[in-house]
Formats: sequence, C-alpha cells, structure tokens
Amino acid sequence: MDSNSILITGACGMVGSHLIDHYFDLHGIKPIATFYKPTTDIQEIQHKAIWTECDVRYGDKLRNLIFEYKPSKIFHLAAQSYPTVSWERPLETNDINVNGTIHVFEGVKWMRKFDPNYDPVVVVACSSAEYGASLTPENVPISEDTILLPLHPYGVSKVSQDLLSYQYFVNDKIKCIRARIFNTTGPRKINDVASDFAKRAVQIERGEEKVMRVGNLETKRAITDVRDLIQALLLLSDRGIMGEVYNISGQNVYQIKEIIPILESKINQKIIIEQDPKLFRPTDEPIIFGDSSRLKRDTGWTQKYSLDQTLGDMIQYFRGVRN
Repeated sequence: MDSNSILITGACGMVGSHLIDHYFDLHGIKPIATFYKPTTDIQEIQHKAIWTECDVRYGDKLRNLIFEYKPSKIFHLAAQSYPTVSWERPLETNDINVNGTIHVFEGVKWMRKFDPNYDPVVVVACSSAEYGASLTPENVPISEDTILLPLHPYGVSKVSQDLLSYQYFVNDKIKCIRARIFNTTGPRKINDVASDFAKRAVQIERGEEKVMRVGNLETKRAITDVRDLIQALLLLSDRGIMGEVYNISGQNVYQIKEIIPILESKINQKIIIEQDPKLFRPTDEPIIFGDSSRLKRDTGWTQKYSLDQTLGDMIQYFRGVRN
C-alpha cells in the first residue's frame, strides 16, 4: 500500500477538484481520480491527477483501480448529489449513491484476497440531508445522534450510504469515516443557492440579466467554504476515530436573503429580485445547522473562511467563466 496513492471517486465535482488541488499543489501528489459526467471543467485540473472514467454503478472498474494502485486513502465522493434531481430520478439516485458505495467497499474486500494486509482509510461523503425532518429550529445545532428522517430520495440514499459504511467497518474491519457534510459552497460549485446567486450577480454585472430569479429566501443555512471542508476531510482521514460519524457544518447561520446584499457589495450595484415558483421545493428544511464539536474535539478543525470571502471568491471565479 502506497501512502502517496490517493483515490478520489467523483473527482470532477467541486469537492473532488479542490481535494486534487490540495494534494497536487501542496504535496506534488497526483491522485487517482475518477469522473463520470463532470460538473466542473476538467481542463482546470487535468494535469493534477491520473484520470479514469468510471461509473461507480459498475464495480469492475473500481475494483481494478484499487487492485492496480492500492490506495492508502479512498475519498468516496461520487454521487448524484441534487435533491431536486432525486425526485425526478429516484432509482438512478439510489443506484449511484447506494450501489456505488457498496462497490468501493467490495473492491477493498476483493483486494484483501491478494493482500490480506491491505488496510486503507475510506472517507465517505455523507450528507446533512439524512437528518431531514429532524432539522427544526428547536433541534439545532443538530448532533450526530439525532434521528435520521430524510425528506427526499437523495437523503434516503445518503442514509443507506452512511449505514452501509458502518456495517463494512463492523463486519469487515474496513477503516472508514462517515462525514455528514452540511451546506458547502465555493469556487467551481454549481446548482446550489450561493453559486446560482453568484453566477446571476455576475450576469447582472455584465448586463446579461436584469433581475435575479429566486426561490425561498426565508430558510436558514450554516454555510461552509469548500476549502474548510477539504481540511476537515483531510484531518478526519488522519485523526478521525475509525467507524465514527462526523458532522461538518459551518458555525454561522444565515438566512438565504442575507446573501443578496453581500453580492451587491461585490458587484457594486443593486440586485432586483423576482420570486419564481419553479425554484421552490416541495419540502424544504427551515434551518440546516450542525453541531461540529465532535469533529473539532477529535481533529482540531476550525472554520477559517467567512461567507463574505467565499462569495467574493465565487464572484471572481464566475467573472472568469464565459458560457
């Protein structure tokens, strides 16, 4: 097992791309990176990783990658990660998220037939969506021991992914960390409220749009910068208690409408908003805010990026992107 061999599934998502940046820019390591229908521009990070196309719904490719490279750490990020899509495609969402997770762990088990000492750390990207209906104002910040009551097929798939990981730890002694990730955004993010607003703000700045269409502005979210999330995942892979589950949540809660004036300050002009019924979800947690004290206790993690800095960096990123 090579300590410099890192496998990242779903590496072309926002989180995976920043994880690649970390290993290549700071350590000169090219991770083994899988992609399938990328959501970020692979050209930005193409030279920083060893790329292979891999649909995690099919286990052979994952098994062969684990056999060839024997990674010491596996960051399992590949997922269908949008709740709205999961209502439209629930079978596909569960196939990717649940069976993809099984294939990662079965790949490790298969490798052990050839090398019984193979013992990687598997960090699984779970989600705050698992808490669902438990996310009420009186329950936040929500702890890892709170009952899981997901409100959409995506959340259900993440509960399955989470508990599958735990049972592989208990029954097969595969070292794993379950990271319940709360709202995270940053450069390269798409299809969340912060990135949608930032992108539209740049379009307004360019004169391409006159108004910003919005959905529910009253919900509250703790927001984490992707670079803080990367540090949490790395710290957990080194210092986390194997088999444990950890919330990764920002420590400050914002009402969604508070994002607008910050963006106005970045583009130096007023943003006219217009509510669009199509942007409202059938169910929407009134507040999403997690208790990260377990993460801080076991790893020493601290949140370093403010929302102002995160949104400013996202504006700069979208200024450089032309559709």
